[in-house]
Amino acid sequence: MKIILLAVSLVAGAAAAADTAQFPVKPIRLVVPFGAGSNTDVLARTVAVRMAEHWSQQVVVDNRPGAGGNIGADLVAKAPPDGYTILMDAVSTHAINPTLYTKLPYDPIKDFAPVTLITSVPNVLVVHPSLPAKNVPELIALAKARPGQLNYASGSTGSAGHLAGELFDSMAGVRMTHIPYKGAAPAVIDLIAGHVSLMFDNLASALPNIKAARVRALAVTTLKRSPLLPALPTISESGLRGFDVSTWFGIFAPAGTPPEIVAKLNAEVVRLLHTAEMRERLALLGAEPIGNKPEEFAAFIKTEIPKYAKVVKASGAKVD
Repeated sequence: MKIILLAVSLVAGAAAAADTAQFPVKPIRLVVPFGAGSNTDVLARTVAVRMAEHWSQQVVVDNRPGAGGNIGADLVAKAPPDGYTILMDAVSTHAINPTLYTKLPYDPIKDFAPVTLITSVPNVLVVHPSLPAKNVPELIALAKARPGQLNYASGSTGSAGHLAGELFDSMAGVRMTHIPYKGAAPAVIDLIAGHVSLMFDNLASALPNIKAARVRALAVTTLKRSPLLPALPTISESGLRGFDVSTWFGIFAPAGTPPEIVAKLNAEVVRLLHTAEMRERLALLGAEPIGNKPEEFAAFIKTEIPKYAKVVKASGAKVD
């Protein structure tokens, strides 16, 4: 009996090793925890098409929006750790939500195997053209003169746009009113219509409205200026030193995924990121490819959680 069990074990081990070496041998599901058309979705679909071409296997994008990205993230956290269900994620589920939500259905560190950080995208502070503020100092002065009267929109509570507003309030010593929407698109519509005063919008989506003068750009939220708007200052250089908020995107596998498969996924995504096509697509977002190692991405996440925890706690924002 022992000999039979040993033989079965050896066969199973050999089969598992063969599957790992030949990965992928079947379609891969790339879960996006946000809706179709979001920046996360657009990046995921670009990556999925090129991965499928290179590996001659389908890579199916599966949108699972809801609960600030928690639904999709939880699905991957509980998926079989074989590399065939992976996550294209943004800053919210792994850096913001751990503090924003009283209880998460997953552990952002223990339940995932980070694959690689794809890129980091700046937001831009935009105001309705009717607002009498041409720069950040003027906006701060206006907010101080009208406490609670300036409304800023965001795609959702706890989004990077929301927390940028909370950080702005805290650092500038002002009080603006946050208006959360169900997605960035309706928030932008109301900003253009003048129903809200301002927004910390994604730079790529804001750019057409800036160029058409439907909104006025005051500054970008990252420490460095954006190559898309090189003349536009940062909030940090406009008086709020150290102000730094961005939206990053990365790929995760479930915890327990064999290191060899994580390494294969990493190598493939990094390869894609450094193609001319991906560089051009990321440039449209005002971003550059990163493509770091799994252990570097894991270390990065561990620094992001306490960074955003401070902002969330200072804002008092909570989602139960």
